Amino acid sequence: MATTTQRNASEPAPAVATEAPLTLDQPPTRVLSLWDQIGLWGNLGVSLLGPPVAIFVLYPTDAALSIVAALSAIVVGTVLGSLLLGLAAVSGAQTGAPSMVLMRGLFGRKLSLVPTLLNVVQLVGWTVFEIVIISQAAAQLLPWETRWPYVVVAGALTTVMAIRPLGSVRVLRRYALIGVTIATLYLFVQLLREPLPSVTKGSWTGFWLAVDLGIALAVSWVPLASDYSRHSRSPRAAFGGAFIGYAITQIAYLTLGVIALVTVVRASSDPDVLAHDMFAAFIAIPVGWLAFGVLVLRELDQSFADTYSTVVSVQNIAPKLDRRALALVIGPLATVLALVLHIKDYQSFLSLIGSVFVPMFAVFVVDYFVVRRDVWNISADAPARWSRLVPWVAGIVVYQLINPGYVGWWRTGWTQVQEWLHFTPQGWMSASMLSFAVAAGVTLLLRLLPGRATAA
Repeated sequence: MATTTQRNASEPAPAVATEAPLTLDQPPTRVLSLWDQIGLWGNLGVSLLGPPVAIFVLYPTDAALSIVAALSAIVVGTVLGSLLLGLAAVSGAQTGAPSMVLMRGLFGRKLSLVPTLLNVVQLVGWTVFEIVIISQAAAQLLPWETRWPYVVVAGALTTVMAIRPLGSVRVLRRYALIGVTIATLYLFVQLLREPLPSVTKGSWTGFWLAVDLGIALAVSWVPLASDYSRHSRSPRAAFGGAFIGYAITQIAYLTLGVIALVTVVRASSDPDVLAHDMFAAFIAIPVGWLAFGVLVLRELDQSFADTYSTVVSVQNIAPKLDRRALALVIGPLATVLALVLHIKDYQSFLSLIGSVFVPMFAVFVVDYFVVRRDVWNISADAPARWSRLVPWVAGIVVYQLINPGYVGWWRTGWTQVQEWLHFTPQGWMSASMLSFAVAAGVTLLLRLLPGRATAA
């Protein structure tokens, strides 16, 4: 890597290679067009988890939102989150560096290992989770009751795609997005043939909690954005691809879930039961099995993206490791874990880890786009910047005070802190938005301290 990445430099000469470099010592291959990236992020915005997760949009509290309120929350939350995702993609296109390498410029080389390790843990976990979801959906769609063959096939395909990431992105753009679009429109048409209740019946209480979910889902992809946008032909294409592609499909699939919940699917507090009922409702639609089959096959892009980004994150720790060898380790590891883990118990822990990246990205956005606009040191000897831990920690504290998640001991601890502070989260409070604002504000305040604006 170059010792310092100059921003807004002239574009590099067109690369001959069409696949991602094998190590971090090699420059990125600038081959992804706007449409390639719309295809990538459009497919990543589509998820089998999207419709079941809509239960938390429709019921952010014990009282259900009206359909109008729920759809408004989906749009507001998704647009805000997708804007942040687009900014993350821009930084990767400008520097040519993957996401965790960019953290060297924020925290320094050694301190960047902290978010890197957190990212590796969460990405391996989400890869496992996606393989499990694919296998469960396939088992519901196909006649064989044994789950392990689906896990093995999903893990093998995930690994192959991670070995050829840019080729996989182009395949997603050319073929998968077309199939997904047709399947999605078909499911919408069939569900909207069912009678809808009054769109204004219900509450607006918890609206911002529902918005928070839309933001969090989009921002959960921020730690991966630059891993792909570093191969973009331009920063503009990177931003447009991430924002347009992801926003449209996340809005579509959360909306699909809301419509299903108010028409044909019984709401359940058990995620497994809800997902089973949701999938069964889609399959029960005339020729719904075909549309659902397209979505099951397409879910591989989620597990592939998580696996490849795990590989690139590990390279921030060991830059000379061949990404293909890493993919051949991480893919099979996730497959084995998918066979033995009770992933339902792990999901809350993954969401907890993901929450720490919201304030961290706020610190990054302010530092990268406002404070240090000229250069961004991503070299192997980038010095530690301990001061940037202050706004990150401040944002984490705010997030956990408002939404401590569902990990038992962690939630209990933060509930006690709430009691000590005599603090009660209000329905209008968005953990994502407020933690982002606090972390960004503290980062700007650090700029006002003598010598801190340009300190390494």
